[in-house]
Amino acid sequence: MAVGEIENSLASFDDRFLTRIYTPGEVATCTGPDRAARLAARFAAKEAAIKAFGRPDAAFVPLEIELVISDRLPTLRLTGSAAQLAAEQQWQEVSVSITHTDCHAAAVVVAVCAE
Repeated sequence: MAVGEIENSLASFDDRFLTRIYTPGEVATCTGPDRAARLAARFAAKEAAIKAFGRPDAAFVPLEIELVISDRLPTLRLTGSAAQLAAEQQWQEVSVSITHTDCHAAAVVVAVCAE
């Protein structure tokens, strides 16, 4: 994910963009000079989670996939239809890894399902 894309969205849409894509908790943790890079990492995590579902036909609400940092480790909090689909697919554990530079952000999500 290009950090510049997030910067452009912030410049064009500001709060409308933030409230449509990010939870209040995500917005609160993305402050300071690297704000756009932190937001880009969270966007990348949301995209990676959607891909982990393996359902390109499903409609997802970005606010239902939240990146939460707990004890300095990223975790995903799924709510609404995202949580419902994870339950249907019998997700038992989810791991997420995020990284960012000034220019790019990336994330990987691995879901472990019941056999």
